[in-house]
Amino acid sequence: MKYLVVVEQTGTDFSAYSPDVPGCVAAAETRTDVEREIADAIAFHLEGLHAEGLEVPKPHASTTYVDVPA
Repeated sequence: MKYLVVVEQTGTDFSAYSPDVPGCVAAAETRTDVEREIADAIAFHLEGLHAEGLEVPKPHASTTYVDVPA
């Protein structure tokens, strides 16, 4: 499955989360590293849900850009 991931650059590194997987976050020094870390974190989270017999969240979030006056 593909989940939307939001990556944000902080003052010192990068952080990431998925709106479809609440509570699942990652942080790393580079964008490449944080993308790998959040993918691993989501996979680990979903494995835990499977192991507990809980429902795995289906991807539903989407993105868009809007133009606003500067």
